[in-house]
Amino acid sequence: MLSVRFSVAFRVCCPALFLLIASMGTAGQAAESLSKGPFFLEGQDPKPARQNWVRVEELSDEFEGNQLDDIKWSNSKQENGFGWLGRPPGLFRAENVVVANGMMNVTVGVLPEPRTIGRQQFLYQGAIVRSKQPCIPGMYLETRMKANATEMSSTFWLISNQRRKQRQELDIQECVGRTSTLTKEWARGWDQIFHSNLIRTERGKDKVQIQDSIKPPTKNHERFYVYAAWWKSPEEVLFFLDGKYAYTLKPETAWDFPAHIHMAIETYDWNPVPVDGGLIAKGTKEERTTQYDWVRVWRLE
Repeated sequence: MLSVRFSVAFRVCCPALFLLIASMGTAGQAAESLSKGPFFLEGQDPKPARQNWVRVEELSDEFEGNQLDDIKWSNSKQENGFGWLGRPPGLFRAENVVVANGMMNVTVGVLPEPRTIGRQQFLYQGAIVRSKQPCIPGMYLETRMKANATEMSSTFWLISNQRRKQRQELDIQECVGRTSTLTKEWARGWDQIFHSNLIRTERGKDKVQIQDSIKPPTKNHERFYVYAAWWKSPEEVLFFLDGKYAYTLKPETAWDFPAHIHMAIETYDWNPVPVDGGLIAKGTKEERTTQYDWVRVWRLE
């Protein structure tokens, strides 16, 4: 996946240094791609001849400065038809999102005191960041992200407005930082996965789910990866990992509802947090933080 090639001996003898240089190589290529379009390895760009990628500024962010752009993003708020507080026992809280050092950082942790909201009890805290503007078919979406190392998730996905009776969800990447013997058997590889879904929900029930996945070279929390999808048409979505084509999902019905970007750091009942809180309680700040280097959205012209 890298333009720089290393010998097998170097990889074996100096694995830590190899991963550092590999990550730097991917970062350099990804930064260079900003001026010319999405991040692709040579020969991987699927755009048709005589068309070019144009950046969609209202949906893209390099996360420079020291605060989240509230014109582009909604931080853990119930607005624009979205009212999700978080999946118990993980509560979304805006203060867990910090923009610094050219990154959007989302840090998870234990709540100072357990909270009960309605009939739901919350013990841990994460966050959810949503785009103010929706994406539509034809757009190419990508993020350079390093997952947190805890039992909570790191994600990059789309969902249509919740006011609709029917919703469409396009998950580009969904993983967790750590699994255990408590994890459902089917999900025990989700700390090292590029996993994507198409989910249609009607009246609160999942009706259709199409999914695929591949295994990246390292655990998701060990380095940055570029996760991307080309929502080519209502009938076809192509997925890319580190600029290389991975797989295609083709829904049986048109996938054409305008949908907002979501970056949610949450808990899952299929990957339960240990009684002692696991790394959510005991991990370092770095281990508890999901880092988004940038989000870029493109359209063809």
